Amino acid sequence: MRLTVEAIREHTGQTPFVVVDYLQKVHAAAPSTDRHQSAHLSEEDRITEVVEGLKDMALDLAVSVLAIVAVDKSGLAVATRTRTQDLRGSSALAHEADIVLILNSKFDVVARHHLMFNMANAEQFHHWVVMSIEKNRNGVDNVDLEFRKRFEHNRFDTDGGRVQEELVDDRIFVE
Repeated sequence: MRLTVEAIREHTGQTPFVVVDYLQKVHAAAPSTDRHQSAHLSEEDRITEVVEGLKDMALDLAVSVLAIVAVDKSGLAVATRTRTQDLRGSSALAHEADIVLILNSKFDVVARHHLMFNMANAEQFHHWVVMSIEKNRNGVDNVDLEFRKRFEHNRFDTDGGRVQEELVDDRIFVE
């Protein structure tokens, strides 16, 4: 990646915006002359190595990096709010990342009482996503914003706002 960024900068005079989709698929550089050693690293250690390498590249080359990250099984549970600790390699991500943004379906994370007493409103929550700013090294964090899904146009509305409803990490269903 570093060589590609440098080549783009040399040929165009511009610094690219690097998007990694997704982080767990990036191969770790072998830390020694044994190229197969990185294959023996635990997943957590391998992700840590990749995250540290991306951070070093971003700082050394003054390039912005956006890494899309997979979640653990805990983050895939229905009606459970995905948080930083649910990301695969979360300890390295929590430490190295400048900003951590998490997207959740609003219907899955809004408090139960918002669903029970107004079913028409509850159905509308399926059309919204909650973007939580969980970490922001250079600004505000612990902020929940909402944006309307416009997936028929492959986008979100840009005129989102703060979430007004109470959000929960886990929703308990009572039949």
